[in-house]
Amino acid sequence: MKEVLVAYYSQSGQLFDILQNVVSTMEGGEVNITYHKITPLKPFPFPWTKEKFFDAFPESFLQIPCELKPVPEAVLKKKYDLVLLGHQVWYLSPSIPINSFLKSDAAKKLLKDTPVITVIGARNMWIQAQEKLKRLLVGCQAILVGNIALVDRHVNHISVITIVHWMFGGEKTKKFGIFPKPGVSARDIQEASRFGIPIKEALLSNDFSNLQNELLQLDAVKIKPFLSLADKRANMMFSKWANFIVKKGGSGDPNRKKWLVLFNYYLLIAIWILAPIVFIVFLLTYPLMKRKINREKKYFSSVSTTKVA
Repeated sequence: MKEVLVAYYSQSGQLFDILQNVVSTMEGGEVNITYHKITPLKPFPFPWTKEKFFDAFPESFLQIPCELKPVPEAVLKKKYDLVLLGHQVWYLSPSIPINSFLKSDAAKKLLKDTPVITVIGARNMWIQAQEKLKRLLVGCQAILVGNIALVDRHVNHISVITIVHWMFGGEKTKKFGIFPKPGVSARDIQEASRFGIPIKEALLSNDFSNLQNELLQLDAVKIKPFLSLADKRANMMFSKWANFIVKKGGSGDPNRKKWLVLFNYYLLIAIWILAPIVFIVFLLTYPLMKRKINREKKYFSSVSTTKVA
């Protein structure tokens, strides 16, 4: 019997639905599935309030952990043959609960020398968050063997409008009845079951060496070069803001509230004014950068931890 752990943090339930569909073609027979919901001691709200959402920014980006409820002993005592780790992206970094889990002793025990497949549910920019998560997995001595990234397929500015509607309203519905539904589409969630087939084959054969290539053939990852560039540039700016704001006080400290308001305005300017300018520059320089872009696409599609030059 092969033991598989599905560890995840999902606010809205979307990521849990994705994971359930992935393992639907794996479980039964020779495979036993155990679920572990990563739970903060002090829950993050969903839907978010605007104040809580922006207050989570510095700790999210700087990967400052929070306290979690203990992993049940029944989960800890097993030795797993594979772990599926479901994670969200908060402010271009792994969410605070996932980051906290991967920095815990429990995660180090569960993941040491264990094959791990990461499953991402995100708006569109997830690459730098995955790079940070790779480093956390290395710290746990885990073996990353696969990655699946399901995203909102709509254009950047449409997905901004719809995700805000969902985060602050709590309903995955069409805004004003004219915009598309936010998040990963129902079809993409349902069809995530196709990924379980090669995963199960690799699990039963104890050979994960070609798994990511097989997942890529099933469109597990799509790299958009402009979003990759925007992700990298945004990380540079977020670093300055987060390091500045966190010095004003910890989460909930009134001394940092006005700076979070300013960060909110910066974010609006970055999305609606700066991003289109960067996109134009990207188009103009694309022919000169094509070889580097292709190298980065290959690397970010892989499970390698060796960065491209």
